[in-house]
Amino acid sequence: MTKYLLLKHYRGAPAPVNDVPMDRWTPEEISAHVQYMRDFADRLEQTGEYVDGQALAPEGTFVRYDGTGRPPVTDGPFAETKDLIAGWMVIDVDSYERAVELAGELSAAPGAGGQPIHEWLELRPFLTEPPTITE
Repeated sequence: MTKYLLLKHYRGAPAPVNDVPMDRWTPEEISAHVQYMRDFADRLEQTGEYVDGQALAPEGTFVRYDGTGRPPVTDGPFAETKDLIAGWMVIDVDSYERAVELAGELSAAPGAGGQPIHEWLELRPFLTEPPTITE
């Protein structure tokens, strides 16, 4: 089994087919979208393929180390960045092909007008072994 991260980009990925921003959806459309996501996760939980998933707030802060005895440096919050990750899901599947199949299904979550969004999801495998460095 291999774990994969599915990233849902609100901004920064190629435009989806149903490209109506979520802030222009009706409350019913938002509810249908969230329910689709819950149902998808519930189904994967039953097959043992679901690990975790969360929606993310649009605000975020960059943080970095600034030296011994000094407080961390922060920059932000940035609600209007070019790339905005709306949420993520971790799946644990038998193959890359299964991960692609599930990402494609998740991409069909309904959006404006109840139509599938056909959004692009970023699919990334977890690093299982540290890279080998040779000189």
